[in-house]
Amino acid sequence: MHFIVEFRPVAGKEAAFRKELLRVAEATRQEPGCLMYRGYETIREPKVFAVYTEWVDEEAFELHARLPHTVRFLEAGKDLLTHEVKGLRLRQIV
Repeated sequence: MHFIVEFRPVAGKEAAFRKELLRVAEATRQEPGCLMYRGYETIREPKVFAVYTEWVDEEAFELHARLPHTVRFLEAGKDLLTHEVKGLRLRQIV
């Protein structure tokens, strides 16, 4: 299973969000069901971030969503992002 999500930080909070993203990345990469975790930021302003992950299955992703480091990241996002976090759960077709 693949998961993609885009993050748009509040103006002036880009560095704080980047720090949170880097923090959650390390813990997520250690999860047994995580096959890949890649984070991205736009080259131009305003900064937009994105995360692409791969999981052994949807159950592994569901566990990830409940782990303390993920919950903490999503809570931090409430103050740092302009929007509610919504991603896409994907299945590769080509």
